[in-house]
Amino acid sequence: MTAWATALHRAHYVPISAEQRHRIVTGLADRVVTAVLAGPGGPGEGRRIGADLVAAGFGSPEALGGTIAVLTSRLLGDLGVAADPTRTARLNDLLAELATGFTSAAHDHSLRAQDTVRLAALAARTQAEEALRVSEVRFRRFATHDQLTGLPNLTLLTEQLGRLSTAEAPTDRVGVCCLDVDDFAAVNDVLGYQVGDLLLREIAARLGALADGRFDLVARLDSDRFAILVRDTTCAGDVVKIADRALAVLAAPFRVNGTEVPLTVSAGVAEGTVADGGAARLMRAGEIALHWAKADGKATLRLFDQDRSNADAERYRLSAAMPAALRRGEFTAAYQPVTALRSGRLAGVEALARWRHPQLGLLSAARFIELAERTGLVVALGSQLLEQACRQASRWQRIQPGLYVSVNVSVRQLHRTGLAGEVAQILDRTGLPPHLLHLEITEQAVIDLTGVVTQTLAALMQLGVRIVIDDFGVGYANLANLRSLPLYGLKLDASLTRPSAQPARWPGARRPGTDDDFLGTVVSLGHRLGLVVTAEGIETAQQAHRLTAAGCDNGQGWHFGRPVPPDEITAGIVAQQHREAVPPGPELPVIPVQRR
Repeated sequence: MTAWATALHRAHYVPISAEQRHRIVTGLADRVVTAVLAGPGGPGEGRRIGADLVAAGFGSPEALGGTIAVLTSRLLGDLGVAADPTRTARLNDLLAELATGFTSAAHDHSLRAQDTVRLAALAARTQAEEALRVSEVRFRRFATHDQLTGLPNLTLLTEQLGRLSTAEAPTDRVGVCCLDVDDFAAVNDVLGYQVGDLLLREIAARLGALADGRFDLVARLDSDRFAILVRDTTCAGDVVKIADRALAVLAAPFRVNGTEVPLTVSAGVAEGTVADGGAARLMRAGEIALHWAKADGKATLRLFDQDRSNADAERYRLSAAMPAALRRGEFTAAYQPVTALRSGRLAGVEALARWRHPQLGLLSAARFIELAERTGLVVALGSQLLEQACRQASRWQRIQPGLYVSVNVSVRQLHRTGLAGEVAQILDRTGLPPHLLHLEITEQAVIDLTGVVTQTLAALMQLGVRIVIDDFGVGYANLANLRSLPLYGLKLDASLTRPSAQPARWPGARRPGTDDDFLGTVVSLGHRLGLVVTAEGIETAQQAHRLTAAGCDNGQGWHFGRPVPPDEITAGIVAQQHREAVPPGPELPVIPVQRR
């Protein structure tokens, strides 16, 4: 038994103790001895012993070989019957049956083990697939929903729009309403991000509560921007109504941690077809309309308009092209005559910016000056045009001494330190006497006479440059500033020089003065302040006579000439000098500048 146990232990490792192994081998050995000495215990006893050996865990071929080797070499000798042929035959038959039973049991055990492994692998695969499905669902929600509010995000909104535009039977019309909380950054800065997050959740809840079955979804795009997608619209008015409801429900004050937080929201609305890739254009249109709402004062709604969008795009293209155009010298000046009303002689010219655009032709300042102001390029542009105008005015002194040039100065230029020094350098380079340079500034530019503006105006006055208030009467008129500013003149806005609609007669109201009374009062105010008064926008001889009668000193407008290149001003000066050499005719003298 000891030899058999040792052979089994060497042939096949089974995680049992030596005592357990000895007990198993003792039981099997007793059955073998009984079968050899007393005869078979029953049909198939050897097969059962072989199967039990496998069942005990010793199922390897080495265990079978070791068993047969030990029993063949040791059993009969240990029993003292090695010479007994009957016992030898019984042992051989027993070992044959044992081998058969062992092999069959080992085969069955192997199949069961394989089944166990297969079932375990199948169970593991099923579990892994379920875990993957759950993970994909979680990841999908994470990728398509906002984690703070639980609303769908931009990804899901874009997918929805894409499906609508690529479906076999796409929705004919769809509406998008883009919403943005006005000045939400101030909430985070003042009350903290925790309060901001609570507000965003409440905003999401209010918008979600609006859904009445017509919304495809309410989404949070990012930060404080949201969107509403509406299907099956008939016109833009359908989306505008929903946007109005959204603005109304968000206008009610919010309460967070016992604090009332009022908010306003801006909205942009776009509506149209989504077939053939129109979904992306529709979403972009909603964003553009939202930008308009923010730019137009916030707390309002704007509907996308293609004409306005085209105009914005054109302005952007012009703005983007301006720096290179400035480097290439495409900006120039046109000059409009300023006439002394009483004598009819040319007193000066105003330099007006023009852009010789290579594709669009000659552009007036109205097309690009605002863009230059917005981008800051007006500073460099203003300096370039100022030098052009001074150089040209210096040339005109050779044929008409005393002819001044007026140049507009932007708010940005006036608020920049060093403007007076720059003007002094330009005057030195061009040789123009300082008093022949008139710098025109708007009332808005001098509404607050502090800091750099005051210092710049004082330095310009010391240079001898003359300061004129442009478009007087329609800006931020401040009579106290007019009294304290170092001004040379006022240029009346064109709206003051034209007849106005007569006001309605209200019961008990005093009889209003006439247009001439009003105009005479404004001109008298300028003269009492010691200023030269120039009237803009004179288009007819009748207006010229009326303004002359009102006491205006100078006049400017199409009646005297439109803005023209400098050589046409030169031709007008020569023609005037020639005309003055002969007796004047009966008509009011007008400078014969070619009109355009």
